[in-house]
Amino acid sequence: MESAASKELYRVINLRHRRGNHFELTIPDLTIGDGESIGLTGPSGGGKSTILSLLSFLEDPHHGKVLFGGKTITDNDSLSVRRSVTLLSQDPYLLKRSVYENVAYPLKIRGETGSLKGRVFEAMDMVGLKPDHFAGRRWHELSGGEAQRVALAARLVIRPRVLLLDEPTSGVDPANALLIKESIQTHRKKYGTSLVIASHDSLWLNSAADRVIKIYGGRIETIESANLIPGPWAKEEKDLYRRNLSDGRCIYSVSPPGEKATGILDPSEIIVSLHPPSDLSARNILAGRINRMTSHGEDRSIIIDVDIADLPLTCRLTRQGARQLDLLPGREVWLIFKASSIRWE
Repeated sequence: MESAASKELYRVINLRHRRGNHFELTIPDLTIGDGESIGLTGPSGGGKSTILSLLSFLEDPHHGKVLFGGKTITDNDSLSVRRSVTLLSQDPYLLKRSVYENVAYPLKIRGETGSLKGRVFEAMDMVGLKPDHFAGRRWHELSGGEAQRVALAARLVIRPRVLLLDEPTSGVDPANALLIKESIQTHRKKYGTSLVIASHDSLWLNSAADRVIKIYGGRIETIESANLIPGPWAKEEKDLYRRNLSDGRCIYSVSPPGEKATGILDPSEIIVSLHPPSDLSARNILAGRINRMTSHGEDRSIIIDVDIADLPLTCRLTRQGARQLDLLPGREVWLIFKASSIRWE
């Protein structure tokens, strides 16, 4: 079970923020604890990157407040706060210099040149780039995954209080994705860094974050731990549509409003079984493995994250129900739900 963070770091209150004429981010209330690791997931265009921009204080909300350390950030505070909060964008830019110079640059512009070499080498080691091999390498000699890790090291070297990451594993292979996760977890453990991570990679995100917030249409999904199932959806038969999974299996739904619509599945609508059912009419019957279990709410119900191909699903059981099934992380289970259980917004 995950423990709560020790104290509040961010508090978002009655926030509304517009992007053009067709999108508005609306967050009535959100708290992020000091030292916590938070994941943001949901379909593209839902508001994840906008949230990161607001949390980094690169933008001010059109309405509402973003409190940091219990207070509103004023112009007098902005420089010190921005120096303690850093954002790694989806497509980070590298200077046309060596790896060492790229990582050292943030310290130099801050005038923090004491122990410069030691801090740069520590950050490089943390992201799996051995200084002996990479310090003198030029930016154009790096693979995509190596360049991403150099950009990450250039953020870690300043030892930020908050590290914000926007799709940190986009376009990198599984080995680099694992190194990125290990490096941010190591930095968090050593320096108490808070992490806020936006990612489409649900499996990776679930393993890197204490809790995952699901963003849809500029809003935090109100159903606790609701499953968001993005399209594309393809016509199957009669009124059924399918969403293909990476391993060849499918999730079936009834009448999505469009090919790229995002379905919402309440965790309470999913039946969890230890064996494949033989007498149920539900269209969706999927085997998976339990990744994580957490206790939630006043009723102390059990939230279970199950890895299903490229789309992990979250289930909600009573404490008694989970105990009767003798559920534990790593155990294989079967998830059952009706095609009509997926709703649309």
